[in-house]
Amino acid sequence: MFNIIILGITSLLTDISSEMVYPILPVFLVSVLGASPAILGLIEGIAESLSSLMKVFSGYWSDKIRRRLPFTIFGYSFSGVGKLFLYFAGTWHAVLLGRVLDRFGKGVRTAPRDAIIADSAPEGKRGASYGLHRAMDTAGAIIGVALAYFLVVTLKNPMRLIFLISLVPAALGVAFLFLVKEKKTGPIPGRKIKLQWSALDKRLKLFLIFTFIFTLGNSSNAFLLLKAQNAGNPLPTVILLYLGYNIVYGIFAYPAAKLSDKVGRKKLLVTGYFFYGVVYFGFAMFSSLAAFWALFGIYGLYISFTEGVEKALVTDIAPPDLKATVIGLHATLVGIGLLPASFIAGLLWKFLGPAAPFYFGGFMGITASIGLWFILKGL
Repeated sequence: MFNIIILGITSLLTDISSEMVYPILPVFLVSVLGASPAILGLIEGIAESLSSLMKVFSGYWSDKIRRRLPFTIFGYSFSGVGKLFLYFAGTWHAVLLGRVLDRFGKGVRTAPRDAIIADSAPEGKRGASYGLHRAMDTAGAIIGVALAYFLVVTLKNPMRLIFLISLVPAALGVAFLFLVKEKKTGPIPGRKIKLQWSALDKRLKLFLIFTFIFTLGNSSNAFLLLKAQNAGNPLPTVILLYLGYNIVYGIFAYPAAKLSDKVGRKKLLVTGYFFYGVVYFGFAMFSSLAAFWALFGIYGLYISFTEGVEKALVTDIAPPDLKATVIGLHATLVGIGLLPASFIAGLLWKFLGPAAPFYFGGFMGITASIGLWFILKGL
């Protein structure tokens, strides 16, 4: 559990850094730099897609050389580099570059880091281990969003200063990684690391395909924040709504993933995707502050019921010597769908109105919930 705790601390510090920036970035882009919602969707889609595309490659090479930690350290180091570009940004192009660098690092680190967690998890507690890591990660998000709120309400024009301050926890997070004790093992004798689609479990293949289709309706969280601001809420209120989402996520991430070890992954995932559909339909139909508080809270349940549980499911079914590769493949398929998802959401917003992307996402969420029930038989 030592490695899991250290990785959790690193994620906590990195999320303090990232979540200080994330809730103010849509407003910075639209209000300060004059970018449109379509540009926001393009930036988030490119950044998140690149992140996910990198995961399968870093996962593959991590399995190939049987090393996880170097990829993890390298990837986390990019978190601070990307924020420097946000600090100096004068146009949306610099924000794009900053987000690309930040998400590139996330893509490099995620699959090897998750493989370390899988390798370090006690027998029968893989879901709980991922849930503990997600809970610590989300604790960092709560702290980061709270810091952003404090700085926004106490300082004048604080956005660029927040970008600069966020570099400090990012650097500390990288420093903690040098405490991780990686199991250094050589290649498996007579085993060539090669990902073959035909060799994967049928349920895993169906799950990967279905996840990709669902992702086309899963636009960036930035659109939730933009919708809240578009309804007339000031930036501090939007940040508090995002804080509420992170608190709910933080409270339920560990219990939900731990519960999946006992009741199976399917029930949690089906429930989570159902919550996603409810939230997006809610964002399409309601614009009151009370509704936003409820919707951001339910959205926290969706994340806590799916993110850690999905990773545990993938590692449960993946071939033992391809854990990082399959984790990366799952993330890559999600990432391929993220670019069109966020860009489509931006276009729907621009041409059909702010409700349109949320009706589309709500339909996809309910469809995913029903589909997962049949796809994940026996889990």
